[in-house]
Order: sequence, then structure tokens, then C-alpha cells
Amino acid sequence: MSTTVNEQELENRVKEIYRDVADAPDEEFHFEMGRGLAERLGYSPGELDRIPQDAVDSFAGVGYHMDLADLAEGDRVLDLGSGSGMDVFVAALRVGDSGHVTGLDMTDEQLAKSRRLRDDAGISNVSFEKGYIEELPFEDGTFDVVLSNGVINLSAKKDRVFEEVSRVLVPDGRLAISDIISERRLPDRIKRDADLWAACIGGAMQIDDYTDVIEMPGFTDVDVEENPQYEFVSEPAQGACQSYGVKSISLGARNR
Repeated sequence: MSTTVNEQELENRVKEIYRDVADAPDEEFHFEMGRGLAERLGYSPGELDRIPQDAVDSFAGVGYHMDLADLAEGDRVLDLGSGSGMDVFVAALRVGDSGHVTGLDMTDEQLAKSRRLRDDAGISNVSFEKGYIEELPFEDGTFDVVLSNGVINLSAKKDRVFEEVSRVLVPDGRLAISDIISERRLPDRIKRDADLWAACIGGAMQIDDYTDVIEMPGFTDVDVEENPQYEFVSEPAQGACQSYGVKSISLGARNR
């Protein structure tokens, strides 16, 4: 019997969930969403007021890492799994007109929504591209900073994700992410369950394994912070938190 999730089943389930996140953010999910969550995690109310509110309503991140990103005027930024675009729009405020932020997502409905919100708001330093975080459609050394919020845990090939991130970053470029990890390794029955993966549980890697995978491509200065203010809302997710120490972290690192 396989000890890993079926990747095609996982992709289909993730797309299904995040299509609903884009189109029906008021529905019930395993995770909390919206402005209340964003502010509790650490986002500035003043910045949230300046970006498209429909993007804030569909925010489904798990942490705050803009401080770790240390964004500056003129930075070229990539957001992995950009969803409806909240982190992209916040980053765009910080990099200014001389910078540029690219959001990457595999879900058509999320891309359609984020592009519409960008166009309606007349935001000129933002683009949204379709693609997979394991196969980034960008040239080497394209970006100064790579961001991601609650997405890398959804990948069954995390080692490939971080190899690709290192490739598209400039030397000494910055990685700043929030993600779901576990204190203890998850049993195979959970790791085979596409629904639990799509709910940001089944793909939670044990924290030591996670940092090892990040360091393999050459990332250094790895800084990990826990996000106790993030909580899952469904009963299965809460059970995994109690049994295996599934929790949110934010992490910063530098490319070699």
C-alpha cells in the first residue's frame, strides 16, 4: 500500500477547495478566513484598508511574514499560491511603483478573481500567472524575495519547491513564508488522505524535516517563529493539532 498521497487526486481536491474559497468565501472550511484572521495574525489595518477588500475577504493564510521579508522599494517579489491576491497587494504597497509583485496560482477561479481585483483597482505593479510551485515558469534569478502563505504544505514535492525557489531567487535573495508543520511525524493513513492534505493537515511535515528540506538547496540563516494566534476551526483539524502538534509557523531564510 502506498504511504503517500495520490498527487492527481490531491491537485483536484485542492483546486476544488480553493475555487470555493474564491467564489464563496462565506462558506465553512477547515480553516478561518477574512479580515479578522489577517489582523489577528499581524497585518496592518491601515494596509488592509488600502487594498481590494474582496481579496481580504478571501484571505486564507496561516501566518504573517512580511516583517521577515523586509520588503523594500524596487524589490521584485514572487508569491507562491497567491489565491485572491491579498499578500500580493500588501507587498505591492511596500515595493512601490519601481518594484513588481507576481502572484502564482494553479486555480483558474483564484486567478480570475485576483486579476479582476487588480484591474478594478488600477494597480500597475502586480501580475498574476498560472503555474505550479514545483515547476516555476520563471528564469533563474528573477526575484529578490519569494513569499508564500499556507501553501507549501499542500505540495507532495516540497524538496522540489525549495529547489525551484532557490533557482528563481537572486544570490542572497530572501525567502519569507508561513506554513503548517507538525511536531511529530504524521501516520501514513493521514498522509494518504487527499482531503486532509487539502485541509492543510496531511501534508504537514515534521519541523526538523522541513528545515532540512529548506537547507538542502543552500538556504541559510533560517529563522522560525511559531504563530499561536492561528487556529484550525474544524473538528478533524483540531484533532490533528492535539495528536501530532500540527501548527502554524513563519520562517525566513536567505538564498546561497
